[in-house]
Amino acid sequence: MAEEQQMNKLNFAINDGDVFFTNEISITFGPAQFAFDFKNISPRVDMRNQDGSKTFVMKHNVILVEPFQIKQFAKVLNDAIVRYELEYGNIELPAAIKKAEEQLQKAAKQQDATSHDVPSYFG
Repeated sequence: MAEEQQMNKLNFAINDGDVFFTNEISITFGPAQFAFDFKNISPRVDMRNQDGSKTFVMKHNVILVEPFQIKQFAKVLNDAIVRYELEYGNIELPAAIKKAEEQLQKAAKQQDATSHDVPSYFG
């Protein structure tokens, strides 16, 4: 009996993984899977460099998911967002990003107004 209990014993370890902050996400897909590429891009300045150059460090976490699972995930995610907004209010674009986008649009309009007389092609 003790031998039988020993054979039925199951051990496993759980790797909880590392916390990963992402500031960029890209999604690609093929016929068999979706690929989520979660990126973290952070600038680093080495004060020992005399030229003041910056180094950008990029980390990736890629998750591959088959199409049916991603469709189920989308439903669960949407439900979580609805519940979040009921509890905490609507999720909106932060004011700083709105302001930056407005400034970019304004600069683009000014650029368009001054660059229309310069050909953008060779022919």
